[in-house]
Amino acid sequence: MIDLVATAHGTADPRGIREVHSLVRMMSRLRPDVPMSLGFVDVDLPDLPSLVSRVVADSNQAVVVPLLLSSGYHISVDVAAEVTRRPGFVVAAGALGPDPVLADVLASRLGSLRHIDRIVMAAAGSSDHRALLDCSAVAASLASLVDRPVEVGYVSGAGERLSSVLSRSPRRTAVATYMLAPGYFADRVRHLATGRPVTPPLGADPRIAELALTRYEAALTTSLVSTP
Repeated sequence: MIDLVATAHGTADPRGIREVHSLVRMMSRLRPDVPMSLGFVDVDLPDLPSLVSRVVADSNQAVVVPLLLSSGYHISVDVAAEVTRRPGFVVAAGALGPDPVLADVLASRLGSLRHIDRIVMAAAGSSDHRALLDCSAVAASLASLVDRPVEVGYVSGAGERLSSVLSRSPRRTAVATYMLAPGYFADRVRHLATGRPVTPPLGADPRIAELALTRYEAALTTSLVSTP
């Protein structure tokens, strides 16, 4: 099988690193026939270019699967650069989001909403407009699932800041953390929520592991890379 190179953002928080590694181990258990490795586009090692170089040297071909919730800089620049460096040998899968699976995980994290009238989906943020559109699409899916209004607030980047969205939200509001793993941004969300219910990050969930593997299979199907 063609190697799967998972790539995540990276974080200085060891909780976040453990969570991402747990997700990749979960993916590996679901597909023990697929060689897998994990690299990072920022902060942590191995960095994506070095990892891809080693994988291609060993096995000739690879599919880079971003463990990123939205399209944006890291996909359009960092991941795309690996495909450009090795055309025909490396292809890129799409971001995890937007996808109804992610909304489903968020809804399950929210649990009972008997005393909740509104949801604010807290995202890390991006300067890339495509990433904001991706977040809005997941928010719309979540609103359909929970039958509540859902608005997106961002911790950084473009788009309305989470603090601003929360300042005009009623007290019967829950915050859905739309981030993959613990770290600075997730901690910031909990701080800004000021007593409102806050979900944990999406984390190593079997549904997300399956989604990442679906992205891998789709990349194999639509690319020039084929199973020997």
